[in-house]
Amino acid sequence: MPRRLTQTKPHTHQTLKNMSYESMVISWLMYDGWQVFTPVLDNGHQTDILISDGPSYFRIQIKTVEASGEDHVVDNKWEESNVDYVIYFARNSTWGVIAPAFSDKKRPLNHDEHIRFEANSRTQFLKVLHTID
Repeated sequence: MPRRLTQTKPHTHQTLKNMSYESMVISWLMYDGWQVFTPVLDNGHQTDILISDGPSYFRIQIKTVEASGEDHVVDNKWEESNVDYVIYFARNSTWGVIAPAFSDKKRPLNHDEHIRFEANSRTQFLKVLHTID
């Protein structure tokens, strides 16, 4: 296996880590049979991935947060968009939540409408996903 011999700049490294969460979700959804589309440019539309089961389409935003606990509060940055769900990953832990789009200005990650999953388990993520109406 080749070894990387160059130093990655901190900002670039963080972007690579964030993108790895998107790639992980994409692979889990494809494994589950979803059609998955990625925008060429996600500037203004606030959609990281678009998924479809054929007749229905859903816009998904994927975000990572430094959460000190499940009561971590996130800002609603998608109020004026058409995003259907935001998937949050706690970068400094092993869990995440699937949150339907919400109109509140801020909301804790452990809100009643959010569904928690173990971030290192495709099986649990898909089990949680299948409970969403």
